Amino acid sequence: MASLLQDRLTTDQDLLLMQEGMLMRKVRSKSWKKLRYFRLQNDGMTVWHARQARGSAKPSFSISDVDTIRNGHDSELLRSLAEELPLEQGFTVVFHGRGSNLDLVANSVEEAQIWMRGLQLLVDLVTSMDHQERLDQPGWLSDWFQRGDKNQDGKMTFQEVQRLLHLMNVEMDQEYAFSLFQEADTSQSGTLEGEEFVQFYKALTKRAEVQELFESFSADGQKLTLLEFLDFLREEQKERDCTSDLALELIDRYEPSDSGKRNQLPLLLKIETSQPSLPPHIYQDMTQPLETTYFICSSHTPTNSSVEAYIRARGCRCVEVDVWDGPNGEPVVYHGHTLTSRILFKDVVATVAQYAFQVVAPGWGHRKMNLRLGAVAHTCNPSTLGGRSGEAVGRGLGWMAISFFSQTAEGSISSSFPFYLQKSKLILCPALSSLVTYLKSVSFRSFTHSKEHYHFYEISSFSETKAKRLIKEAGNEFVQHNAWQLSRVYPSGLRTDSSNYNPQELWNAGCQMVAMNMQTAGLEMDICDGHFRQNGGCGYVLKPDFLRDAQSSFDPERPISPFKAQTLLIQVISGQQLPKVDKTKEGSIVDPLVRVQIFGVRLDTARQETNYVDNNGFNPYWGQTLCFRVLVPELAMLRFVVMDYDWKSRNDFIGQYTLPCTCMQQGYRHIHLLSKDGISLRPASIFVYISIREGLEEDES
Repeated sequence: MASLLQDRLTTDQDLLLMQEGMLMRKVRSKSWKKLRYFRLQNDGMTVWHARQARGSAKPSFSISDVDTIRNGHDSELLRSLAEELPLEQGFTVVFHGRGSNLDLVANSVEEAQIWMRGLQLLVDLVTSMDHQERLDQPGWLSDWFQRGDKNQDGKMTFQEVQRLLHLMNVEMDQEYAFSLFQEADTSQSGTLEGEEFVQFYKALTKRAEVQELFESFSADGQKLTLLEFLDFLREEQKERDCTSDLALELIDRYEPSDSGKRNQLPLLLKIETSQPSLPPHIYQDMTQPLETTYFICSSHTPTNSSVEAYIRARGCRCVEVDVWDGPNGEPVVYHGHTLTSRILFKDVVATVAQYAFQVVAPGWGHRKMNLRLGAVAHTCNPSTLGGRSGEAVGRGLGWMAISFFSQTAEGSISSSFPFYLQKSKLILCPALSSLVTYLKSVSFRSFTHSKEHYHFYEISSFSETKAKRLIKEAGNEFVQHNAWQLSRVYPSGLRTDSSNYNPQELWNAGCQMVAMNMQTAGLEMDICDGHFRQNGGCGYVLKPDFLRDAQSSFDPERPISPFKAQTLLIQVISGQQLPKVDKTKEGSIVDPLVRVQIFGVRLDTARQETNYVDNNGFNPYWGQTLCFRVLVPELAMLRFVVMDYDWKSRNDFIGQYTLPCTCMQQGYRHIHLLSKDGISLRPASIFVYISIREGLEEDES
C-alpha cells in the first residue's frame, strides 16, 4: 500500500497539482477569512501552508489526522457565508477526535474538486495502511527536516541540527551529537541532505532496550531463526496458538530487507510489539435483547446547538435532541432556557439520517446499525414532527427508533410515542412496528414499583446524582433492575460548563445509556472513548454476564472477593518521541513520567506512576514495574498517561491511551499516544511489558 501511495504521487493529476500548491481562502469565522497558499508535500503525508507562494511555510495538517472531506454545502460556517463565498468552491477538512474543522474556499469549482478528490484519495490510501506502514512513510521525518532547516536551503548544518534536537525534545552531549553528524555526512560537505539526514536520524533512534531483547532470543545475536521467533511470540507475547505460517506472514509484512526475510531476521521493534490492538471487527454476540444487555454509546444534548454537533456524535448509538416550538409551528432545536443558537429539527433529523449509519464496523456486513434518537419535546405539536419535518428529510440510510417525550412545564413526562425514518420520510408510528424498537419513558419511583408496574420495553431516566445515590444505597437492586429494563443517565443540571462525570461508576451498575457531553475532552471522555473502542467500535458493548442476570448477586460497591480477580504487572520500559508541551519555548525539553490508572469498581480504582526522566522527551528510559490487583477485570479500564513533571506546579499533560483491561494483550507492546482531543500523536509512544496473572498476588514492585 505504501508503494501505491508513492506511485499515485507521481501519476495522479490531482496530487501533482496539489504538490505545486494553490492559493485558497481559509475561513475561521464570519469575520476571519484570509488567503493562504496550501501545498501538499512531496511525501504525500502532510500539507503545509504559507501566506504567499514563496513565503515561509509551516505545517497545516497530516493526512493521517484527517477523518473525511465534505463539500461546502455541508459546512454550517460556509453556508452562513453563501452570499459572500460560493459554496461550490468550498470544502471542509474534518479531523479525527474533537479538533476544529478546517474550512477552505478555492478560487474555482475545479480547484476545489482537485483538492477534495486528492485529499480523499490520500485519506483512503493512508487508512488502508497498517500502523507501522504509516510510521515508515517519510512524511513526518520530512516535517522534522523542514523545521530544522531554518534557512530552507535543503541542507542542514550542525548548528541547525542542534536546534532541531531541542525541537525534538533531545538533550545530547555535543561531542556525541557531532560524531553522529560526521558519520552521516558521507559527502563531507559539512551539511546533511536527504538520505544523509535519514541515516543521522536512524543512528539517533537506535534503541538499546530493543537490541537487548533481540539478543536474548537470538542464539548468535545477529539473527532470529523461525523457531526462535516462534518462541518469542509464544513465550513473551503469549500468542499460544501462533503457527509457523503466521510467523512467516509477520516477517513478510514487516521485515524490509530481502536478506532478512531469507534468514528470518525480523525487526522486533516492528513486529508484534505494536499497539495492544483491539480487533477491528465486531466480535461480541450481537443477537441478545438490545434493550438490556449492551452498554450503548450515548450523547447528551449538545450545549451549543449546531448540525455539526450531531455529525460529530455519529459514533454514538443514542443521541438526544431538545425540541421546542419555533416560528410558524416549525420545531426547532436548542438547549432549553439558554441563549444558544437554534436550528431546525428537520435539519437535525436529515443530518442524523445522513451520518449516523456511516460508522458501521467490519463484521456486521450490510446489517443496518441501530440508533436511538431521544427527542425531548417541550409543548411541541407532535403532528408537526410527522408532517413538514418528515417531508424534509434527505437520505434515509437505515432505520432508527426515536423515543418521543412530551414534557409539561413542571418537567414531568406526560406521554410518549415513537416515529421512524422510512424511505426518506419521518413516519409516525402509533402502534408497535417490526422496524422500530418501541421504548416508552416511565418515571422511576422505586425498584419494587418498577417490578410490579413496568415492562422491559420501558425506559427510566436518572440524573447522575440520583443514579450514584442508588448505587451506594442499593447497588445490587440497581444491577438487577438494569438486567431487565433500560436505564439512561444524564449529566447534572449544575454542569453548565458541559463538563462530564465518570461513566465507569454507572457502567459498574449495568446502566446501559450513560449520556456524555461528547464535545468536552478530558479524563471522562478518554474513559468513554476507550470503553467503546472494543467490539469494532460499533457503539455497543456486551455487558458482563453478571450484569445481565436479573438474579445477580453482584454489588459494585461490595464485589465478592475474589471475583475472577487478576494481578496486572506493567513494566514501563521507555518512551519514543514525546511531543513538547509548550511549543513556544524552543529551548525547553520535557521531563516525562508515566502514570498508569485503573478505573473500575471502587476497590479496583488505583493509580501509580514512574519517576520522571530529566530533560529527555525523545527516548526516555524508566524500566519500572507497577503492580495492580484487580478484583473485577471485566469492568476495569486501563489508562496510560504521559506527563511533563513540573516541581513548581501541576504536571502538564502530554498524551494518553485508554482501553479495557480485558483487551490488553500481554507481552512487549507499544502504546501509541493520543492528544487531549483524541488525535494521534504519532510517532509518540511508550514501550511496556504486560503480564496478567490469575488471582491476587502481593505487590512485587
